[in-house]
Amino acid sequence: MASEQVTRGVTRAPHRSLFYAMGYTPEDLQKPLIGIVNAFNEIIPGHIHLRELAQAAKLGVAAGGGTPVEFPVIGICDGIAMNHDGMKYPLASRELIADSIETMVVAHKLDGLVLIGNCDKIVPGMLMAAARLNIPSVYVGGGPMLTGTHRERKVDLVRGVFEAVGTFAQGTISEEELTEMELSACPSCGSCAGLFTANTMNCLAEALGIGLPGNGTIPAPYGQRKALAKLAGERLMEMVRRNVRPRDILTPAAFRNAIALDMAIGGSTNTVLHLLAIAYEAEVPLALETFDEISARVPNICKLSPAGEDRLFDLYQAGGISAVLKQLGKAGLLALDAPTATGKTLGENISRAAVRDSRVIRPLTDPYAPEGGIAVLRGNLAPDGAVVKQSAVVPEMLVHTGPARVFESEEEAFNAIMDGKIREKDVVVIRYEGPRGGPGMREMLSPTSAITGMGLGSKVALITDGRFSGGTRGASIGHISPEASEGGPLALVQEGDLIEIDIPRRQLNVKLSEEELAARRSAWQPPPPKVTGKSYLARYAALVTSASTGAVMKAPE
Repeated sequence: MASEQVTRGVTRAPHRSLFYAMGYTPEDLQKPLIGIVNAFNEIIPGHIHLRELAQAAKLGVAAGGGTPVEFPVIGICDGIAMNHDGMKYPLASRELIADSIETMVVAHKLDGLVLIGNCDKIVPGMLMAAARLNIPSVYVGGGPMLTGTHRERKVDLVRGVFEAVGTFAQGTISEEELTEMELSACPSCGSCAGLFTANTMNCLAEALGIGLPGNGTIPAPYGQRKALAKLAGERLMEMVRRNVRPRDILTPAAFRNAIALDMAIGGSTNTVLHLLAIAYEAEVPLALETFDEISARVPNICKLSPAGEDRLFDLYQAGGISAVLKQLGKAGLLALDAPTATGKTLGENISRAAVRDSRVIRPLTDPYAPEGGIAVLRGNLAPDGAVVKQSAVVPEMLVHTGPARVFESEEEAFNAIMDGKIREKDVVVIRYEGPRGGPGMREMLSPTSAITGMGLGSKVALITDGRFSGGTRGASIGHISPEASEGGPLALVQEGDLIEIDIPRRQLNVKLSEEELAARRSAWQPPPPKVTGKSYLARYAALVTSASTGAVMKAPE
């Protein structure tokens, strides 16, 4: 065991003495030391209850013959960080989370990990660390929030409060009603109730095999969630005994299974960034094209908020992720022999699952759409690719041509939208918000929600080298690569240029000749960096790669 480097032998007497100072016994130090990585904090609703899950996981580890050792990691609430310069930090925090776990594990020689997180960048950061360290690991999510209600209608943070901001700006609702909604949209602890990034990643952890069945949909307040955490601790000890490591589970087949699930449920576009990053750490080759290839074969059979009216609680009642996987497996769309943290194959995990509500989980013969939820677009505006959640785009916007309305930042665009300066047919262009240019690739939930709330969701498109919240709906195309700050074609677009979007044909173009683009390119000058000095963001901007490769940090060659 790795922990023997700090617990065994005469020369480790000082090390043991420090453990005894904390109340550990000599018997404790004879057992595997298991890190309980707890992302609890008091600023994220999805994390406010994680102390209880950590305690349950510790009981499971102890019952399985290990010694649990808890330590924390940071976590950012994307909703609170939204629409100001704080949103430069969440994606960058993913790397900090992975690095901090690596630091703690290697410094203290832990033998295994139970990773307890829930929200947007915390989940992939934890899975990246597990793949990088490659010691036995199980991931446990905090679970989804219960669905809110407002005047007898289902609501959540996005299809509720964020969109109501735009509706209020239109004068359609009163400030009193907006206040009512903000008080009722988020009724419990847990990750926001729709199929946004946090819940999508928690669902994909099941398909990857590193999260246990139920991880994606058991509601946060339920006792089943605590039981899941305890079982995760027990399972982790079995993995330690059998020396089952993350890279035994995070295989190419596992990533393809996760992508297939993502397409079937219509998950967040951010999963493209995160799966690419996790695969990078696991040393599994994974290309952007794989997402589009699988999307072409896997139909979209769930329509959860923001694309539809159902929430994670509805999916839980309908049979959960295991039921969705069962549908895909029967159609030959999964590698059912993929190993998982349960000690069984994915096929064995889902063998007893059943769809309990075919309205929420449709049969493959009657899908919402014949293709998956995400499409990868290319063209002279996105030579290295762009990503759109096509399952959340209304049919009349799947093909659209309109004049570019060019903005150099999210704030500039949001103010123009709220001031009523955006018209039907416009294509809002927000640039210099990519991984390097932002830096941090800010989410554009406030602009997209305002567009929807103002009744323009079926009339206006938005394209950016930034990214979108999993709560975004509409013709919102992000991750445009290369980004503008690297001299990508998005930097060359001028006010009024015609932008052509053709999602069925996977095309994103500006109607300009190659000669005109070349002339503009020769005249283009990179803008000064938005962040300088000694900050973490300045270092991040210097090292981060393109969105098309997962926006991971790489040391210079």
